[in-house]
Amino acid sequence: MPAASVLGIPESEFTPKVRDAIMGLMSEVDSLRRELSQTRARLEDVEKTADQDGMLPLLNRRAFVRELTRYIAFTGRYNTPASLIYFDLNHLKKTNDTYGHAAGDAVLSHFANVLLAHTRDSDCVGRLGGDEFGVLCPMPTRNRLEESRRTGRRAGSLAHTVERPCHPITFAYGAFDLKSGDNPDTAMARADQLMYAQKKSQRSAAE
Repeated sequence: MPAASVLGIPESEFTPKVRDAIMGLMSEVDSLRRELSQTRARLEDVEKTADQDGMLPLLNRRAFVRELTRYIAFTGRYNTPASLIYFDLNHLKKTNDTYGHAAGDAVLSHFANVLLAHTRDSDCVGRLGGDEFGVLCPMPTRNRLEESRRTGRRAGSLAHTVERPCHPITFAYGAFDLKSGDNPDTAMARADQLMYAQKKSQRSAAE
């Protein structure tokens, strides 16, 4: 009969000293596995922090542009419609000047929460800088324009929920259909132009 073995070691050689050495190695392996798991978790936290805006629970501009690039690639590869909506808050400087920057920050936080509450899990929402926001959504612009208007009405109607006094919350937006081969910078610039065209129209209507 073949000699019995433990972990591939003949029983005759499995002395207490060998057993202790193996147990020590197994303990070290378990410790290394725990350290690796903790390191991976820390890296995930660092990546998430690097992608998030410094004040709001939204993607920062760098992460948003990265997702925009991915959306454009998917549009070409799978022939799926997608759109970019560019938002710009009106009169934020006036709120800052009149009520202080804490009031302006409250307006930004309020608008960010409204966008998050009225977008889908498949959408990407980011702060592009200052009082500018962007939304990426996997559907054509024409299907999102009315939703954008509803978002605006919602933001304005909930102005009283802002924790500090502020001027009425209004904004302009531009919506742009993404196409295969689009350059991310060009897409952002085009949506920005459409947003400013609406802002100019709003100003003309107010005069």
